[in-house]
Amino acid sequence: MSNIQQLMESLDRLSDEATLAIQLHDSFDIELGEHFVIETGVVGFTDDGIILESDDDMLEYLSLHDMLTEAEYQGRKVPLGKPMQGDVKKSKVYVRKPNGKVVKVNFGDKNMRIKKNSPGHRKSFRARHHCENPGPRWKARYWSCRAW
Repeated sequence: MSNIQQLMESLDRLSDEATLAIQLHDSFDIELGEHFVIETGVVGFTDDGIILESDDDMLEYLSLHDMLTEAEYQGRKVPLGKPMQGDVKKSKVYVRKPNGKVVKVNFGDKNMRIKKNSPGHRKSFRARHHCENPGPRWKARYWSCRAW
């Protein structure tokens, strides 16, 4: 089980305890494994969760630095969220889905040029692809709209 999954399970157990009323600046410990305990505190709230205080030790243990910038895809390290020259299509980008799986998103037509400097072309493309709501990062429409 990955470190992130362990942390998420600990937080789920914490939020499942109905008797626990979490308030701003509360502090608590999260056990990850037998010999590692994270001391953390609540620094804010969102609609779907809490924002925890973190320090360098916590980030290092969870390997968030690497997890946010690169991942392994089919046995090799790839950068996450960085569009690059494609092999099958015009461009490609590697992204991590919410379930933790890394996927390659191919987008764009190799035989077309992007004419985003032309207001008419840009407006038509963005309307045709519904760029006002581009969808999730693991879909080609999101990245095509972002390029335009």
